Amino acid sequence: MITVTRQSTESKIKVTLQAPPVKVNYRNAINTPIIFLNHMIEHIVWRSGLNIGVDVETDKFNLSHVICEDSGMTLGKALLQYVNENQKQGISGYGDGVGIIDEARATAAISFEGRSMLVLDKNCDIPAQAEDMHSEDLTTFLDGIAQGGSCTIHIKIERGENAHHIWEAAFRAFGIALGRALAKNPERAQMTSGVAGEIKYIME
Repeated sequence: MITVTRQSTESKIKVTLQAPPVKVNYRNAINTPIIFLNHMIEHIVWRSGLNIGVDVETDKFNLSHVICEDSGMTLGKALLQYVNENQKQGISGYGDGVGIIDEARATAAISFEGRSMLVLDKNCDIPAQAEDMHSEDLTTFLDGIAQGGSCTIHIKIERGENAHHIWEAAFRAFGIALGRALAKNPERAQMTSGVAGEIKYIME
């Protein structure tokens, strides 16, 4: 199990990761104060096969933006550690996926090669609110994963009308992409996702 804890004056976030298969009681490990965020993390787990646990503590200012940003960055750090620990045996390091539900469809791609960026494209209007959270905070969560994981994430929301469905399609696609990126691939043992290989900075 990989465990990463991020602590600041605003929050304490603990994330745990375990390899597939998904446990029967996986929902019990997802505990943020935001119900819809829990639901989106659930989709990542279900589509990627990775067991993800999230526990959140905040100070008296229970700010949803802080919860999403800090949780995303902590999850990203845990994913990066997972990549580093499994690279010797070989993992793909990159993957993509398509998510659909009813009228909504989205695609996602992720690559772990030391470059932190989230690109979110949309072909439709995204309602400002999805259940108990702001849509912009879901973007903040995904951006946090990119920052913490030193990875590049592209998500394209191709169509949708209902906010719940739009984000569910996006997170389903992301979960599939993540699962493919972390999948065992012995042919890529000791190899990185990008041809630049392991990047080192020398400070003098």
